[in-house]
Parts: sequence; C-alpha cells; structure tokens
Amino acid sequence: MKHKSSVVFASLLIISLVLLSSCASKKEVVYFQNASNFETLVDKNSFTPKFKVDDLVSINVSTLDNQASVPFNLFTGVSEGGIRPEKVDYLIDQDGNINFPVIGKLKISGLSPEEVRLLLTEKLKDYLKDPIINIRLVNFTVTILGEVQRPGTYPVSGERITILEALGFAGDLTIKGIRKNVMVIRDFDGTKVYTRIDLTQKEAMNSPVYYLTQNDVVYVEPNQSAVTSSSLDNRAGIAISLASILITSTIYFITRN
Repeated sequence: MKHKSSVVFASLLIISLVLLSSCASKKEVVYFQNASNFETLVDKNSFTPKFKVDDLVSINVSTLDNQASVPFNLFTGVSEGGIRPEKVDYLIDQDGNINFPVIGKLKISGLSPEEVRLLLTEKLKDYLKDPIINIRLVNFTVTILGEVQRPGTYPVSGERITILEALGFAGDLTIKGIRKNVMVIRDFDGTKVYTRIDLTQKEAMNSPVYYLTQNDVVYVEPNQSAVTSSSLDNRAGIAISLASILITSTIYFITRN
C-alpha cells in the first residue's frame, strides 16, 4: 500500500512541476513595471519626422488667386466627366530630391514637413503671394513581425506613431513574445540601424525608437518556451500526455499489487 501511495504522489508531483514550468512570470509580460501610481512623466522625446529616400510626398500649393498657383501643382489625366484632374505625388529619388514644377530639383530628404514648407515658401516668394502649402507623407507604413497576434504591414494616417500604437495594430504581443528586447529596424537611405527597446520599463518612452518612422520594421522575439515548443505551443498537450501516461502507469501498478 505504501508503494502505491508513493507512485501516486510522484505522479502528482511531476504533473504539478510540468504545469508550473509552463506558466509565464509576471515580470516577463507586464509593461512599464517601474511606473508608480499617479506618477507624472514629462515627455523628453523630441521626435520630429523626417522625409527619406523613396518616400511618396503629397504637396499642394494654393493662394487666393487659384490660377496663379496652378503651375505649382502636378496633375495628370482627367477624372470622369473631364472636370477634375488627378493629383500627382512626388517620389523622393536616390539623391533625396524631388522635381518640383517651375523650381526644378529640390532636396527634401532629411527635412521635416515644416522645414520643407519653409523651404518652398522661400522658393516661391518670387512667384506667389502668401502661398498656403500642405505637405503629407503618402506611403507611411510600419511592419510588425514575430510574436504578435496579427503580424503584417500597416498604413499610418498621421505624421508619427508610437511603437505601442503600432503593436496595437497587430493585436499586441502574444504571451510568448519577449517584451524586454523588442527590435526596431530602421533604414536611413540604405543604411540599416538596429535598436532594441525594453517595454517593461517606463524609460522606453525616451527611446529613439519609441516613435516609429516610415518603413520601420518591429520584430518581437519568441521566448525560450516558444522556441522549444511547436508553433501551437504544445506545452499543455505534453502535460496532458504525460499525465495520461503516469495515470495509466499508476493504475497498472495498483491493479498488479
């Protein structure tokens, strides 16, 4: 009888250890763990979006005299009815330039939208009085890969986006994603820069990659459990299988003695 009890105890102990080993630590999954209750943080991250090579930029110039501003806006073809032509955007070439009407080549790579607005205002002062210049990045996308719910490439409608907002597009990290070592791959005109950010600490908000730029790639690494298990995370299946084997073995020993 004592032998039977030992077998049952050993079986339950092994099952408990397997189940406990599959549990993730709170420190591995909680964001901003060192942020105190009602703590006030001043945003010191002075991020300003800059244009890059291969960006598609929409620039619209208007004045009180609509006819005067027509030569400074690119259009192609006509829409249905032949009334409204289609607006053409500007692609920044490998040298960082766009070919702007009348003015010609204009280097805008590395400049912010506001800096481009000021540059165009200066260039157009001999042609237009008090021009209104609207500038927008058209092809702003970020790519989220790895241990997230919905990996993919997502369009961004505004001028900037935080890494948290981007991860929100992807449905947040899975329980198997490493939050302490999220990688952001950023391209500066052909040069790749790899930067890691720890999302479990409040200091993440001061990271140079807290605000993402166009075409950034965010990669979330899998934890060790995900690496050693299948893509379906079969830890629970292993525990159940082991439990079934142990219970069968226990019954076998009990019925034999």
